[in-house]
Amino acid sequence: MYQTLLTSLDNGILTVTINRPDKLNALNKDVIADLAAVVTEIESNAEIRSALITGAGPKSFVAGADISEFVGLSKEEGETLARQGQETVFNRIERCAKPIVGAVNGFALGGGCELAMSCHFRLASENAKFGQPEVNLGLIPGYGGTQRLVQLVGKGRALELMLTGNMIDAATALQWGLVNHVVPQEELLTRTRALLETINTKAPLAVAHCITAANAVFGASGEGFEKEIGLFGACFATDDMREGTTAFLEKRKPQFTGK
Repeated sequence: MYQTLLTSLDNGILTVTINRPDKLNALNKDVIADLAAVVTEIESNAEIRSALITGAGPKSFVAGADISEFVGLSKEEGETLARQGQETVFNRIERCAKPIVGAVNGFALGGGCELAMSCHFRLASENAKFGQPEVNLGLIPGYGGTQRLVQLVGKGRALELMLTGNMIDAATALQWGLVNHVVPQEELLTRTRALLETINTKAPLAVAHCITAANAVFGASGEGFEKEIGLFGACFATDDMREGTTAFLEKRKPQFTGK
């Protein structure tokens, strides 16, 4: 049914595993399309009460986007890439009436950190690492990361992460409020499912209303997300973005000029 995902439904909980371990589960067009389809399945299948999203293998949740797909895109194409991802996947996960929890096993970088943040909350394995390293490519986060990171950890910490491109470990992510729990890797799925089993005993409409009300704290205008999409696209018109992505694919340090 899915090219890039493994799914299993047990006791009302759908486990969604992004299954590209050879690519550290990086997001490409196929993964985005499959995630959009699985959100539709979660929304429409009455047997699914809640879901968790994780990555295949011990190393990575999602290690970012597939940068090779960025090469040669125009400003408008960059905007479209961000908008389609946000509208078909990330915003829909956040607004889903059924709980979707991130079980972060390893690297959650760039689009992977953004995917984890779009979930209603997150658990991390002890080896998890989080970061928004887009600045190294002459880019900014484009799947809602500039907005959700500020919401979750505060402006100062969010800007430090985005401007340095540095990673933080699971213990720091817990201290900053980016994740709710840190557990040994072998217990990650068990502990995540246990929380969902508790939630699944609650009144489904009340659960849905909690999600809607909590999201309303941040306002429904979507202005910040629109701003991010426009600025993400603007990066594609810069020499620095072309240099950053080329350097990444050529495995060398970029030489940025501010143009």
